[in-house]
Amino acid sequence: MGRSRYSIHEEQAPHFLTCTVINWMPLFTRPQTVEIILNALRYRQENNGWKLYGYVILENHLHLIVQAENLTSELAHFKSYTARQLIDYLKACDAQRLLKQMAFFRKAHKQDRDYQCWEEGSHPQLIQNEQILRQKLDYIHFNPVKRGYVDEPEHWRYSSARNYAGLTGVCAVYKDWL
Repeated sequence: MGRSRYSIHEEQAPHFLTCTVINWMPLFTRPQTVEIILNALRYRQENNGWKLYGYVILENHLHLIVQAENLTSELAHFKSYTARQLIDYLKACDAQRLLKQMAFFRKAHKQDRDYQCWEEGSHPQLIQNEQILRQKLDYIHFNPVKRGYVDEPEHWRYSSARNYAGLTGVCAVYKDWL
């Protein structure tokens, strides 16, 4: 799960997670790279029982509130799969600048690969109650607003704020907790 001091102790409880692109590179500026993430989330919801409470995808990181059996392993598989898909996409597009950066910033102990897509760890934070869940959802949803990208959270296409505002989001979310 990476070398972070944060870890998932309650495997089946919802957690707030952050997945950051290596060296904060702006990888999610292309709709195709975002779609790789969205497709992986949808697949995990449909096939691996993920309950996705909320999400936002920004240019260099994403936040999730997710619940799954064996979340540590599930998250590792998600990051591994998306890394492979993203690197393959970048190779197909001949995106040499991004690939060179992924090779340059690859951690020295990652000898089994040429590129590193994700920073290690995900800074997991246990969602202990509804108050914390609402707080983290607000944080996620207002992230693009605080960055000045949109005026209202639901205006950000790649966010569950749309789902919670009664609009159609690009990825379904679990709202049975409401």
